[in-house]
Amino acid sequence: MVTAERKTKEERREQILDAALEIFAERGYHGASTEEIARYAGISQPYVFRLFGTKKDLFVAVVSRCFRQTLEMFQRAAEGKRGQDALKSIGEAYGELLASDRTYLRGQMQAYSACDDPDVCEVVRNGYGDLVAYVERVSGADPQTISSFFAKGMLMNVLSSMQLTDPTEPWAQRLLAGCKDDG
Repeated sequence: MVTAERKTKEERREQILDAALEIFAERGYHGASTEEIARYAGISQPYVFRLFGTKKDLFVAVVSRCFRQTLEMFQRAAEGKRGQDALKSIGEAYGELLASDRTYLRGQMQAYSACDDPDVCEVVRNGYGDLVAYVERVSGADPQTISSFFAKGMLMNVLSSMQLTDPTEPWAQRLLAGCKDDG
């Protein structure tokens, strides 16, 4: 007799968040359904609601987790580094993430586009603010450098959204090269 392994509530929660990221990344907040997320996660829709309450609460949890994971990635990349070395390491790690995980990128872009909802917007603002605060702290850089760093990151998002992480178009090559320049 085969016995199915019972998962803890926290393991199920993570399973649902993984599935929700996939579906929200593909369809957006308004286009995704909790029924589809539950099916993708291999659980019942009522269980999704039991753990998260509403579709919006689930979306907010996915967005919050994405920002937390990004911050953790920044921290790992900058570990033991300060100043320009930290910025360079964070930028390189972020570029690798964008090139390797389209779901993450698409989920991030869906979060920005859902900021017409005040609750989503608050989570996005807080998460982005945490990233900025960390980069300021670890780099000690002036506001202009911090602004340029995050502007390059957003340009990298746009290029990656257009699937131009390794572009053949000369204009995209120039933009990407500018993102990789120090400073």
